[in-house]
Amino acid sequence: MEQARSTISKIFNGEPHTYTRFNLTQNMEGDTSQVEMKLSSDVDEEVGENGVGDHRHHHNSNGRPYMVQKLQRTPRNLCYMVCGVLLIFIIGLLIGYMINTKKEVAPVCASSVSVVNDDVPHETGAAPLMDWDDVKKLLTDKFSAAKLEKVLSEFSQSSHRAGSPQDESLANRVLQKFKVNGMKTWTDEHFIKVHDLPAGSCNEIIFKNTSTECTKGFLSYSSNGSVKGAVLYAHYGEDNDFQVLLDKNINMSGRVMLIRAGKISFAEKVANAARMNASAVLIYLDPSDYNIRENIELYGHVHMGSGDPYTPGFPSFNHTQFPPAESSGLPKILAQTITLGMAKKILNQLSGPKRPDNWEGFSKLGDETDMVTVEVKNVLTEKRIHNVFGVIKGFVDPDRYMVIGAQRDAWGPGYAASTVGTSILVELARSISDMVKNEGFKPRRSIVFASWSAGEYGSIGATEWLEGYLSSLSMKAFSYINLDGVVTGLNGFKVAASPLMHTLIENALKEVKNKDVILYKQFAKDNFETNILEPMRVDSAAYPFLAFSGIPSMSFRFSPDNSNYKYFGTMEDTAENLNAATSSQVPQLAETAGRFAGHIALRLVHDHLLQLDVMKYYKVVRSYVTKINGRVKEVLQMQPQLLPKSLTVQWLISATGSYSRAAQSLQNDIQNSDLEDIEMCRLINDRIMAVERNFLSHYVSPKQSPFRHILLGSGPHTLKALTKHLDALKTNNPEANAELFLNEFALATWTIQGCANSLAGDIWSLDNEI
Repeated sequence: MEQARSTISKIFNGEPHTYTRFNLTQNMEGDTSQVEMKLSSDVDEEVGENGVGDHRHHHNSNGRPYMVQKLQRTPRNLCYMVCGVLLIFIIGLLIGYMINTKKEVAPVCASSVSVVNDDVPHETGAAPLMDWDDVKKLLTDKFSAAKLEKVLSEFSQSSHRAGSPQDESLANRVLQKFKVNGMKTWTDEHFIKVHDLPAGSCNEIIFKNTSTECTKGFLSYSSNGSVKGAVLYAHYGEDNDFQVLLDKNINMSGRVMLIRAGKISFAEKVANAARMNASAVLIYLDPSDYNIRENIELYGHVHMGSGDPYTPGFPSFNHTQFPPAESSGLPKILAQTITLGMAKKILNQLSGPKRPDNWEGFSKLGDETDMVTVEVKNVLTEKRIHNVFGVIKGFVDPDRYMVIGAQRDAWGPGYAASTVGTSILVELARSISDMVKNEGFKPRRSIVFASWSAGEYGSIGATEWLEGYLSSLSMKAFSYINLDGVVTGLNGFKVAASPLMHTLIENALKEVKNKDVILYKQFAKDNFETNILEPMRVDSAAYPFLAFSGIPSMSFRFSPDNSNYKYFGTMEDTAENLNAATSSQVPQLAETAGRFAGHIALRLVHDHLLQLDVMKYYKVVRSYVTKINGRVKEVLQMQPQLLPKSLTVQWLISATGSYSRAAQSLQNDIQNSDLEDIEMCRLINDRIMAVERNFLSHYVSPKQSPFRHILLGSGPHTLKALTKHLDALKTNNPEANAELFLNEFALATWTIQGCANSLAGDIWSLDNEI
């Protein structure tokens, strides 16, 4: 007590108070920073270094310099003391805040928690967030057929064509659902151009000068006008179908092609016919594929691409100012759908050559006397559409996200085309949001839920969004799951996906059940590739994500056994007809489809590393290389004058080997890395994400060839096109161009090598054998 009393007395009695110095050293980001504090009261001028300047030295009685004189007990001195204490206290608070902030962002193994928006704690550490079995169980508990049935009823409408008031009403309903879930929401508005049939009008067909047939169905983006030509039956309108007709020496110039729906998109059928110099195409639903009534009208589009064809390669925002442009995928010939009744009238009267034995249908192909007149009167109209979004933000890498989407519009009721997918989308968003808010689930990455409009006109809503934000999406979006048409039958299950996702999909099939039976056992039957996988169609909403943007994507469906769902593109796509096709099990099948999609989505946002298998693409590339190698040898033997004798595929083989080694190197890096290290996981995931993007050819214009993927896209830059070009060179086809082939061959080779270089990682790790 005496010591304390003495100290206080000295302070208030003005005992000498000397210059005070202290250092605070704190390691920040690996650097040493030093905070130095000097405290004095009644400070005299500080002594300059080495006495430079006009400052005087002050000394005490011992001849030593001092900084302050004896303090007098005055209000002024007391004020200085209080200010000094407050200053020390404030500086201490700042230092503590700096230290605490540093601890929060440090990439340590143990998890640390910060609070971001809406009082939801966001994980910033690298520790596992929840056991995977617990995540699966939560999704199973939250996502049920009973809840889906209510949403299906809520979103079912008799009419909701893109841009209509009903479509906008549904968009607002989806938006409100997302908001109720506590999700961050936003909308995207586009002004698009489409072809529609004029109100009160119809397109006309006249066969052999009989009565005029008026059809209400139409194909958006067909050329307009009237043509007269001889009918020629061309089966499904595939490349090999037209090759059969060429082999029969049938002249197709100016002919009106009668083609049955199925196998490929309407746009591909019309594009193939246009290459044969046909004047028009008529498409119908054949009873052997679609068992429907004879008077059902058919709707669709024939743009050989996706998105608004009048803003190719750029978004159709209202404020964008671009010169008038048209997609190269717009057809130059007429295209029109006809009813089965109209098709039968034509087919029953055809003469000419007999159809090939392996072609189903009627007996004759048609000759020059089977004349038909086709008149198309579609009008170009502008529509305003809205895409609706909601996001569940990740807790470790929120700027990396996957997208789950479903089209909202339809030609008519669109129960299978859009209602089921939209209902699953909304319920998945609710279920996963509830897992995050109430069950402690913390996804490492974000999930974006998207409701698209104008899907029936060629995935316009989805494609315009991709075009608007391509530079960002291609770097940050790592997967897309399409929910369109996921329930169309009962006895089959099909998946179309990027090869990167095949292993993930196969594993999901082994974990998800359909009525207590594992999906893999029910449908794969120990042969996943043959019984489950199918090629992705160009009219799938997942296709532009994959082939235009380079984002690994997938679509899937419960399908009828060895047949097609017969009501797509008609006014008969109703709840009653879908229930008839599924034995009234739509809610139960939708539940399984939703849990399958949710399982894949949650796996991609839960694990430290993205479950995408980069080695799968090596098999695809190697298969093409084998085909190209064999065809090059055949051309050099059969048409040696067309290609340089020195031409080999060694560069292509070397590039393929580089990709294989880079993929194996990535696997080694994964095995030798600390996966609890946030930054290391992020670097590895970025290498994985870049694979799909780097298979897009950098040497073609998105306007001329929007689907730039050299393995899964379309156009002369693809490896598939190279094999066909070699076939043409082998027969010395006049349309073959050896110089063009050599150029495309070199660019495709370097695209593969560039993908391998990116996958290898650092610039000093590249394989330069090529």
